[in-house]
Formats: sequence, C-alpha cells, structure tokens
Amino acid sequence: MNTATDSTGRVMTVTVPVGRSAEPVDAAQLRSHVSAPASLVFPRAAAQRGRGLHGQLVQQLGQMIVAGELGSDRPLVPEEIGHRFEVSRTVVRESLRVLEAKGLVSARPNVGTRIRPVQEWNLLDPDVIEWRAQGPLRGDQARELAELRQAFEPLAAHLVAGRGAGLPEPVRVRLGELADMLAETAAAGDAPGYARVDAEFHALLLQATDNRMLEHLSAVVYGALEITGVRAGCEALPANARGHEELVEKILAGDGPSAAEHAATLLGAEPRAVGTPRLPAQREQ
Repeated sequence: MNTATDSTGRVMTVTVPVGRSAEPVDAAQLRSHVSAPASLVFPRAAAQRGRGLHGQLVQQLGQMIVAGELGSDRPLVPEEIGHRFEVSRTVVRESLRVLEAKGLVSARPNVGTRIRPVQEWNLLDPDVIEWRAQGPLRGDQARELAELRQAFEPLAAHLVAGRGAGLPEPVRVRLGELADMLAETAAAGDAPGYARVDAEFHALLLQATDNRMLEHLSAVVYGALEITGVRAGCEALPANARGHEELVEKILAGDGPSAAEHAATLLGAEPRAVGTPRLPAQREQ
C-alpha cells in the first residue's frame, strides 16, 4: 500500500498491486498503480458473512427480526432457537450478543431476550441496512438513505473543495479516475458496474473531508449503495456521470459553495432505487 499524508499529518492509504514497493510514488505513477474499482477499504459490520454457524445464525435471525417474522410479544428462547436451527446453545448466545450490539434485541435478567422497537435499532449498522434492503422495508431503506445523503453530502463536497492544496494528491487523482470510470460504465450500459464505482466515489468524498464524523459515514454509504444501488434505466446514467465529472471539477478548483450546490443537485437528480435491491453475492450455506 502507498500512503499520503494530509494537512493534519493523518495518513490516507491507497492500495497498489501486490509486489509494488511501499515507497511513496508521484501522481503520474499513482494513476497506473491505483486498483479499480475499489482502491480504498471500507470495513463492513457484515464481516459475519461466511464465518460458520455463528455468522450464519446472526444473518438468519437478523433478517427474520427485521422482516417481522419473529414477534416481539414473547422472549427469544435460546433453547428453541438452537433446536430450530440445529446449533449449540453457545452459538445461539454468541449470535444474540451480536444482535444486541446492533440494537435489535435486549437481554435482561428474569425477562429474557426480547426484540427491541425499530427506533432503538442501530439503523446505520451495515448489516441492519442490508437486512432492511432485503425485506419488506426495502422501500423505506432506499428513501431514508437518499434523504440522509442529501443532508450531509453537499457539506462533504464543500469541505473537500475547501481543503484546496491540502487535499492529498492520491485523493485528487482517484476522484478523477472514478469520474472517468463512471463515464465508461455509463456508456457501456453497465448499471451494476456503475453502482459499484458510484459507491466508491461517494465514500471517498466523505473520507476526504478531514472530518472524522463524516469519515465514519463513508463505510455506511459505501455498503448501503452496494446494496441499494439499483439504477433506474441505463439511459439516465450518462447524464449522471457527467454530473459527477462536473462535481470533481468544482472540487479540484477549490470552489466549496459551487461544489456543495452541485452535489445537492446531483443527489436530487440521481435515479431512485427501484425494484429488488442488488444484493452482494449469496452467502455460503
């Protein structure tokens, strides 16, 4: 990996192909080294995926709770869960602890483990986002994500543009590359590919703000856009891609107000997610 240090001395990491030197490279070299479509790593809480019985049970129970298939009128009994899914009590207890950390359930002495109200769930947890997108709440998930992004991404664009010369060169290069990749996938009518690049673009924008709270949202936005990134009609993608190119131009020009205004317009004009969400590869059974 190569690193770039921003104006505060914090290090941003860019992935390069295996075998490359970890020595700093200039912008020209970096353009040929940055991997595509995802040069940055956005950790997902969905790391439970594919990790044996424990991970599978977390996913199954989470999906069922979010879909309303497990009623909140009675406690979740570990023995019943173990019998139903043919797993040990240890696996059940570990899985319920994970769900409790996500705010879906609460465990109390003499009361047992109960499903918590929706308003108490950690709705920014990538697993919860995914489970909502898979179930009957997919429409709410897409709408709420769009509204959330409209609230903070214009600010992110303003902050990134305002960094001016302090914006790390690898970030400047990558924003341009991603804008080019959006144009290429749009011209090819590759909606899934476009959605993946779009997810990295918007996550990188948040990571480059020099605001740690906004940076924290990059993983949420990246994961959520991967899940709900179904695009309505390939004919709309070229115009959307041009909008991203114009946003990059305003950011690199250091025009914060114009970048914020353009980001707000771009988000409002983006095709809405429709139909069944495009989900990650099916988990191993």
